[in-house]
Amino acid sequence: MKSKNIPDDIRRKSIKEAQNEIKQIIEKLDNTETNLEESMESYTRMMHLNNHIQNLFKKKAKEIKLKKIIKKK
Repeated sequence: MKSKNIPDDIRRKSIKEAQNEIKQIIEKLDNTETNLEESMESYTRMMHLNNHIQNLFKKKAKEIKLKKIIKKK
């Protein structure tokens, strides 16, 4: 799933906000009776949130590497 497929409302979330929403989705799926369609929508949203978090971590890792390179010079 590419970052361009991630909905805008998810792209605006911080890592912590995305993690919290994932937790809420998991709790909802564990604690309630949901139909298959709702479960699939929740799963898809959870995957978007997860990919968003990964993208943010990759971006942060690049920033850290760049700072290290700059410091060495």
